Amino acid sequence: MSQLKWRKSSFSTDVHQNCVELAAVADGIHLRESHEPEAVIRTTPAALGALIRAVKVGRLDRTL
Repeated sequence: MSQLKWRKSSFSTDVHQNCVELAAVADGIHLRESHEPEAVIRTTPAALGALIRAVKVGRLDRTL
């Protein structure tokens, strides 16, 4: 997986080094946290889009 082209948010800076990184692959999208690059999650563009929309509208803001 090291040959994947990982991308960070443009909001990522030297101060905020903990970032979610994304890599597009033929069968979907891979996600990882920058401080644990070995732990990779695979998903589809549709599922990632649904998650992003839910976060934007605050559906995940409530505490358990």
